[in-house]
Amino acid sequence: MDARDIIKRPVITERSSDLMAEKKYTFEVDVRANKTQVKDAVQEIFGVTVKNVNIMNYKGKFKRMGKFGGYTNKRRKAIITLSQDSKEIELFEV
Repeated sequence: MDARDIIKRPVITERSSDLMAEKKYTFEVDVRANKTQVKDAVQEIFGVTVKNVNIMNYKGKFKRMGKFGGYTNKRRKAIITLSQDSKEIELFEV
């Protein structure tokens, strides 16, 4: 898998904005990617040094559309902690 296939998009929420002060960045990642692959992908794309990776899995929610029902896609979210000497990721700057 290519690094850009692993990292799908940044997660921009109020909580993730608060975590940026601690050099923690949140991304939605591929559901098949493990912590090592996520770490390598972030280091390759953004040119930073990753200290820690935490991953959370989310099940798909049940949604209805009239009489039809189904589940949304399952998701995987990763919180990346950068090392102290690493620069910040420019993607998140305001």
